[in-house]
Amino acid sequence: MVDYSAYESITVDVREGVATIEFHRPEVYNALSTEVMLDLSRAFDELQLDRSVDAVVVTGEGEDAFSAGADIAQYAGPSEEHDPRQRDRQNLFYDIYRKPYDLHAPVIAKINGYCVGGGLILAMYCDLRIAVEGAKFGVPTANIGQIPTGGSTYRAVELVGEAKAKELVFTAGMVDAAEAHRIGLVNRVVPRERLDAAVDDVIGAIQDTGRLAVKNSKRAINESVGSPDLETARAVEEEIWWEQFATGERERLVDEFNEG
Repeated sequence: MVDYSAYESITVDVREGVATIEFHRPEVYNALSTEVMLDLSRAFDELQLDRSVDAVVVTGEGEDAFSAGADIAQYAGPSEEHDPRQRDRQNLFYDIYRKPYDLHAPVIAKINGYCVGGGLILAMYCDLRIAVEGAKFGVPTANIGQIPTGGSTYRAVELVGEAKAKELVFTAGMVDAAEAHRIGLVNRVVPRERLDAAVDDVIGAIQDTGRLAVKNSKRAINESVGSPDLETARAVEEEIWWEQFATGERERLVDEFNEG
């Protein structure tokens, strides 16, 4: 049994196959400090070992922000004051941002407010994004003389296309939830009072299907996204297909379907 209690900046609650990770820094819009990121890394490492988890929800405390991104104070000062460990830190953060994407189970970003900078990077690496109507999204790095990090330039192009990704970064502006939905950055936009129910609906649908099939489908889709060509993607898909075909879950659900 995994102990999910020993964190400083987040909580992890696992119930009935659903893990909820919540940031607890509402006074700074749930900014992703180094401490938060290290907690998040350990949480996803532990969830990776917990195959009883069917889905993960990531959110921020309060109603103001999912996360407003990195603690900018950590980047202040001339470049010579940032020793070589800063490069190691950036590489570590990239690895952490990717953990939702690489997790065995689907990960849903439950976006309850501002989703900016590093917060948006993390949300983009989740599998699904469900946002409240008042949520705001942005990549304001140019405002502080920096560029996006964590592999976010590549991921943003995957999600919204080159032209829109460039617009978001070049202007350092914000888009509202409706625009984020229109460009494919989020899956659903709901009134605040419907946010919990909307996330629960998606999780319920996931848990009503073949749960291992969902996890293997995530593997196949992720491999396809990262493949250099159709034939490579097809070969990996076929391998995962046969792996799933050999499961007792597939046999049981096919029999249930035929009997129904």
